[in-house]
Amino acid sequence: MAALRGNLGDLAAPMLEARPHLFSRAPVFLSAGEVAELRAVVAAIEEVVRNPSYQRAALAWAPPIAARDFGPRGALMGYDFHLTAQGPRLIEVNTNAGGAFLNALAGQAQRVCCADAGIGLAPGEAEGFAEAARAMFIREWSHQGRAGAPRRIAIVDEAPAEQHLYPEFLIAQRVLAADGAEVLILDPADLSYCDGVLSAVGAPIDLVYNRLVDFAFDEPRHTKLRSAYLDGAVVVTPNPHLHALYADKRDLILLSDLPTLASWGVSAPALEALNAVPRTIRVTPENAEDLWRERKRWFFKPTRGHASKGVYRGEKLTTRVWAEILAADYVAQAYSPPSERQIAIDGRPQTRKLDVRLYTYDGEVLLSAARLYQGQATNLRTPGGGFAPLFVV
Repeated sequence: MAALRGNLGDLAAPMLEARPHLFSRAPVFLSAGEVAELRAVVAAIEEVVRNPSYQRAALAWAPPIAARDFGPRGALMGYDFHLTAQGPRLIEVNTNAGGAFLNALAGQAQRVCCADAGIGLAPGEAEGFAEAARAMFIREWSHQGRAGAPRRIAIVDEAPAEQHLYPEFLIAQRVLAADGAEVLILDPADLSYCDGVLSAVGAPIDLVYNRLVDFAFDEPRHTKLRSAYLDGAVVVTPNPHLHALYADKRDLILLSDLPTLASWGVSAPALEALNAVPRTIRVTPENAEDLWRERKRWFFKPTRGHASKGVYRGEKLTTRVWAEILAADYVAQAYSPPSERQIAIDGRPQTRKLDVRLYTYDGEVLLSAARLYQGQATNLRTPGGGFAPLFVV
């Protein structure tokens, strides 16, 4: 926690007290072979997303705002895996994956205790993350046809100071400002858009690091950002186009349909890696009866959900919740149980579930981390749980 206190100063103590389970004290260890499997899945999905047939299929069910590609590749994508006896299983892809800046700090601290044992961070070094993050945002800027580097960056989320990951925003602000940019942490209400210029606090905004979970900017309070984005007046990353191609849960239907992907010309190595994507189908009135009968085999997710909200493990469904699922827009994903990690809490061994997240940019893995938790989904509120650094052994 010393690294976090060094970045947050006097803010560290109250923030850590309010978030006692942000970090786990237990690192997670993977073999080099397991890490290679995870990286192969990322590479396969990157290949698929660049396939014109896949793009047409994914954008067909996306909102109109997603149709236009302004060029950015998506800052800090997140690929979430469960590790099973049959190999890794990709649970979902996120376009606004949180925790990378926090995990880089935790990884640096944990590496001190593991360096003498010859254990390295997987698959990249946390020490190089800050530089990679700054380079990533400059590349996003250039991918939208801008020259030089952004001078004013806004990290935008709803009521950011109230977010559970607000400490990460403060760290990101410090990291991104190291090259001389001014970095603001803003609520969408702080933004103004007039005469083709998105601004805040009396000056233009060049680039928005988008942490909103209104992925299509549909909500009225996001109108200014939506207009500036559609006009190309500001670089937004990640953006609605990227969410539609990577993170809409319906994309998992395509990514798990290997015969269709093969017919689109996806390579054999990519198809092999995509065996890691559990079968996913749309919940419809036509298959509702079969899904209910076999519900223990499935995990149910809203198509445009986030942060595990509205997700249900089939064996725990009630008829009331099932009726709500049928009235909404859901997919059913074949259930892949997470692996487990034994940890000590107050001197007593306890079991926590774990998943693994790869943070990527344009197909390149920038950082890896694990999350320990109880219950059916991660929440960073479990005693003994939280973000955990990942090491290769």
